[in-house]
Parts: sequence; C-alpha cells; structure tokens
Amino acid sequence: MLYLASKSPRRAQLLRQIGVSFDVVDVDVEEVPGATESPGDYVKRLAEAKAKAGAERLSMLQIGFDAPVIGADTIGVCEGRILEKPADEDAAVAMLQHLSGRIHQVLSAVSLCRRREQSTRLSVTSVKFRPLSESECRVYWRTGEPRDKAGGYGIQGLGAVFVESINGSYSGVVGLPIEETIALLRDFNIPWWTTTGWR
Repeated sequence: MLYLASKSPRRAQLLRQIGVSFDVVDVDVEEVPGATESPGDYVKRLAEAKAKAGAERLSMLQIGFDAPVIGADTIGVCEGRILEKPADEDAAVAMLQHLSGRIHQVLSAVSLCRRREQSTRLSVTSVKFRPLSESECRVYWRTGEPRDKAGGYGIQGLGAVFVESINGSYSGVVGLPIEETIALLRDFNIPWWTTTGWR
C-alpha cells in the first residue's frame, strides 16, 4: 500500500485520477526556507522531509513498516521571491498584485521514500497572469479559495480566471506533477490504474 504524506485534497484527487491506490498519513513539517537555500532546493527538501516523516510515523504506529510514502510540496516564485500560502487578506492581495501582469514559476517537488531508499523529482512551470485589479483580488480572497494555496491562488478553481497562459505541468501547478510522480512510481515498481480494474 502506498501512503500519501499530505492532507491536500488536490494531491489526493490527482493520485485518484491516475488510478493509484493509497492511504493518507498525517505529518507536520516546518516550512521555513534556509537563508541561502534556493527555491528549488527548498521545495525538494520539504517534499523529502514530508515523505520521511510519513515513513517514520508509520513505523512508530507499527503499520506499513515497508510501505512506500510519497511527499510533495509546491511553491510559487516571482522575481526571486518565494510565494507560499498567504497569512491574511492583505498578504494575499499583495501577493496577487505582485503576480499581476507577470510571469511567475511554480515549483512542485515530489519525493518517494521506502525504507532507506528515496528519490525526488522537481517540476517547474511558468504561469502568466493577466493584469489584476486590487478589488478583484480582495473579492477572490473572500471566496476562501486562496487561503491554503501556494502563491495565493488555485488554478484548478476560481483562480483560473487570472491565468493567461502556462508553460509546463498543469498538475504541477495544482500540487502534484503527474509526469514526475509516474516516473517515481515506475522506479519503485508501484502500479497505477489499479482502481480502474485494468491492472
């Protein structure tokens, strides 16, 4: 059985979309970038830490001792500034205004851990926003959608209206890059499409 070290409903939905059978393990990992850490190194470190924490929790609970655990993390980056989840309305509005009319990158890392073996992959997608007014940013905040979203928006939801174009992985922007995830599942001999009855 594969375990997902995330409470994100979006990551769970993406795994279900490709027919992966899994359970969820709850983990708590501090998300603070190092002073000299690059955005790519930061997001990979968090994905790895979540996968390891999930494996350690399963071991502590004496369930799934040899089970593979997948961890993931997603951040936005614009002009060198890391954009994570906004703390409040003003932070969200400032974040969205910073993205307005600009191209930013969404970095999404996925890591798979089984016993002492671990592998990590990184997806980088460029997203261009159309110009946004402050008023629509505030209205968007009040929908509740951006509160738990890296970069302050959800491309799979109401925030789709902000996006002019993307170059890269749509699923990576949502929170779990499918191409990189499949590569890891293949490396660890973990099947997909299992819930479709095909395998």
